[in-house]
Amino acid sequence: MPKVLEQLQPTLEAAVLRNAFALPQPVRRLIAGRPIRLDDQELALDAQLLLKLQQLSGHDGLAATTPEIAREGMRRATKITAAHPVPGVVVADRRIATAAGEKEARLYRPRELTEPGPLLVFYHGGGWVIGDLDTHDDLCRFLAKHAGIRVLSVAYRRAPEFPFPAALDDSIEAYQYALDNAAELGTDRAAIAVGGDSAGGNLAASVALHATRSGLPKPVFQLLIYPATEGVTRHRSRELFGNGFLLTDHDMDWFMDHYVPDLDARQDPRLSVLRADDLSGLPPAYVVTAGFDPLRDEAEAYAKRLADAGVTVLSRRFPDLIHGFANLRTIGNRFQEALFEIVGTLRAGLELQKPLPTKQS
Repeated sequence: MPKVLEQLQPTLEAAVLRNAFALPQPVRRLIAGRPIRLDDQELALDAQLLLKLQQLSGHDGLAATTPEIAREGMRRATKITAAHPVPGVVVADRRIATAAGEKEARLYRPRELTEPGPLLVFYHGGGWVIGDLDTHDDLCRFLAKHAGIRVLSVAYRRAPEFPFPAALDDSIEAYQYALDNAAELGTDRAAIAVGGDSAGGNLAASVALHATRSGLPKPVFQLLIYPATEGVTRHRSRELFGNGFLLTDHDMDWFMDHYVPDLDARQDPRLSVLRADDLSGLPPAYVVTAGFDPLRDEAEAYAKRLADAGVTVLSRRFPDLIHGFANLRTIGNRFQEALFEIVGTLRAGLELQKPLPTKQS
């Protein structure tokens, strides 16, 4: 019986969560409490209600006593927030050969998309320690469907079993795989973008930097959703939002201690892209941040450095949201509204990178 109850628990918690979000707005506000205002920002009710329910359930942050427990916690949270799969998306498993062995990947395609077009190589978040293809399946389906593109979601080795730079090495090889197999993946070498959320945003930024500096065909675009960009300096947002807003200051220390235990290595620009000497020539970037996110300021500082280096960059802060909102679109309207804006901008950004038709003489 205990095993049965344990298996039912995520289903029961999912029912409570959805019922809470279906309540009338005044009732949701009553449960969530008085509006939270900080740094001239007001937290969205959807985000505040989620945090209150998380607090009532005894969950606090993403770290745990062991990496495997933390990974299971994220998988469990995914089950709680899961909804019916985004319709009209064809999904196919892939295997990517790397120097460290084969890595799993998934190719997402809108069913109606039959002609070649842009491909987004996507790296999942999770602090380089947790997260996997399944935890980001809904997000990748949503990006593919509503941006009208193909998405290749790639797995990479996680810490602490495989510390820095293992995840980056795998990410670079996955990008190389996309270049080498562009036609089979339904794209062109000149139409491949990179993207990711949080730690995945860090990997995407680093892959773009590596490709630009190494002579590889560089990505046509970067989608960086609340990326980590700094492994050394603590920015002001770490102090402001380091407790009580899903991703905590302790979580970030825990992730970094597992991924880069060597303190000196945290200055490496392959990790701390904000510290790279030269950011000129990088592909256009869309940098998304959340107002109540410990990583907000370092991500926005990276966007500014890109702009200062002459890179075309759009920096968009969602001032009322929290870290991780892209994985929460199934439970709250505000999360989904933000995600629709993101895919719209991604679609427009990729469209603008298409080469102009050659004039006939």
